[in-house]
Amino acid sequence: MSPSAARPHVPAAALAVLLGGVSAALHLGKLPPAVPALQASLGIGLVEAGFLLSLVQVASMTLGLLVGLAADTIGLRRSMLTGLAVLTVASLLGGMVAGAHAVQWLLLLRAVEGIGFLLTVMPGPGLIRALTPPGADKAALGLWGAYMPLGVALALLLGPALIAWGGWADWWWALSIVSAGAALWLWLAVPADRLRPAVASHEAAGGWSARLRATVGARAPWLVALTFAVYSSQWMAVIGFLPAIYAGAGVPAAWNAVLTALAAAMNIVGNIAGGRWLQRGVAPERLLQLGFLTMALGGVAAFAQAGQGPDALGLPPALRYVAVCAFSLGGGMVPATLFLLGVRLAPGPSTVSTTVGLMQQASSLGQFLAPPAVAWMAHRVGGWHWTWTATLTCSLVGMAIARRLGRIRPAAEMA
Repeated sequence: MSPSAARPHVPAAALAVLLGGVSAALHLGKLPPAVPALQASLGIGLVEAGFLLSLVQVASMTLGLLVGLAADTIGLRRSMLTGLAVLTVASLLGGMVAGAHAVQWLLLLRAVEGIGFLLTVMPGPGLIRALTPPGADKAALGLWGAYMPLGVALALLLGPALIAWGGWADWWWALSIVSAGAALWLWLAVPADRLRPAVASHEAAGGWSARLRATVGARAPWLVALTFAVYSSQWMAVIGFLPAIYAGAGVPAAWNAVLTALAAAMNIVGNIAGGRWLQRGVAPERLLQLGFLTMALGGVAAFAQAGQGPDALGLPPALRYVAVCAFSLGGGMVPATLFLLGVRLAPGPSTVSTTVGLMQQASSLGQFLAPPAVAWMAHRVGGWHWTWTATLTCSLVGMAIARRLGRIRPAAEMA
């Protein structure tokens, strides 16, 4: 066997799927850099901005489990192409809103974008597993685990420059073009949907109702889903409001974009590091514990302070930023581990998509609730200095669940 054959590579079709996920995550992350411009042009408040941040998750938190059940029946490629088309049209229309009801239209279109996001990212892991040769699936799924921070980081980095140049509407239209391009590459690179062995096994297992009962009746999928929720909720709340936090602190727009994008990109480093440690035999529950511990310490160091104003006691701004980066980096180890556990601890091979759907639904529920809650807290106390209480609570819950996950034996759960 040649060296190239001994090292399976990630095929171009799988990379097209990854680009589709990244383009969907761009829409998820396009709002934070636009918040100051939307406040100036449309007069939206901080809590309204929080709902704009989170409304994209409405579809995921209500339909994630059902889409996971139906993924093989619908066709994974077809589902992803449909989602990218919905994102393209919704973002195109979003850039056109104006007038007295502009905020209401933006809220509605963000909910529509949530449907497109769900249709795009839910089939991703299944498509990658089907397209990737044996031996390269862990590397490919590790790359997929980074689609969210990569898309959000690119949005935070590129968004402010484009908004400053042409306005927030041009930013919406630019991402519409990106989604259309991702759909074209996916259509060209990924083979058309065919009946796969997984579908036959699903039917043999008794259809969607049996898979639903098996998934919701097992303990492990719920624990993995809840862990995903307490991770994603705090990460999105912190990273999503960083542009507004730094803008309020007087940080120049160019530096604001770079600092926020770098903090988000640290999550990618955590994803890659987590995948490498898993390959080297580190126990998943230990990696989860380390990730949540880092998030807990980073959140406290970044936001905790005594008092307010010039006399407030806390870390210097540079160290606070380092703490935010550590928070994001440590968090990256969590999704890399949870994707593995979602596959390993699913009740059976025919329920992997359903388990991933439950994970997505719980994650989206956390991302829907956390930004408005953190914004409400900041509004009530007159600053962001109590944000650490939310991140610490989520991290402690995550560490507790990780201990329980470590006691579940995959073989027994599969049986």
